[in-house]
Amino acid sequence: MNIDMNFIHDATFYIMYFASIVGVFVIVERSIYFSFTLRQSRKLEKVLKQRIRQFDDIPETVRSKNCLPLALLKEFFEGVGEVSSHNELEDLSQAIYISMRGLLVKRLWILEAIVAGAPLLGLLGTIFGIIDTFKALAESGVSDPSLVSKSIGSALYATALGIGIAVVGLTFNHRLQDRLELINDHLKILLLRAGLDIKEQK
Repeated sequence: MNIDMNFIHDATFYIMYFASIVGVFVIVERSIYFSFTLRQSRKLEKVLKQRIRQFDDIPETVRSKNCLPLALLKEFFEGVGEVSSHNELEDLSQAIYISMRGLLVKRLWILEAIVAGAPLLGLLGTIFGIIDTFKALAESGVSDPSLVSKSIGSALYATALGIGIAVVGLTFNHRLQDRLELINDHLKILLLRAGLDIKEQK
């Protein structure tokens, strides 16, 4: 079975280029979404400093923008009528928080997969590139060291590219994780403030 090592070596480059494009898309999309969600969370926190006892008490200017924190409060106020104790109210808050958190982490697994897989793809491309180089040298009998160095250097470029993609992806992934934790804290504050008003009412 004759395997075209050069084709596999080139294919790893195309896969890494594609992965980097997907990674950039995830970074940009999540960054915009997190910024918008965080901004709306802070607006709603200011609104909840007043006595908000039902969803319709939230000003129309704030309710007009569809966002995750607003959906969280809407679901909370809709479920409040079905609870009869403080423990049930806390259970409701936790259930809503867990369900909404899944929307925040969406697509982040793609970035984590790229960070983990890019160096391995780069190493794989280097291995196939070196194999193809030695195979060509054995067939042609080239003994010029400069040609050997050039071929091996080209093969090592795949590893460098994979590590570079991973480093950039890891940096932005940490930044997004920090923003995620900050948003989670604000969502908890929203539920606590809304729940405090309901407890006082009951």
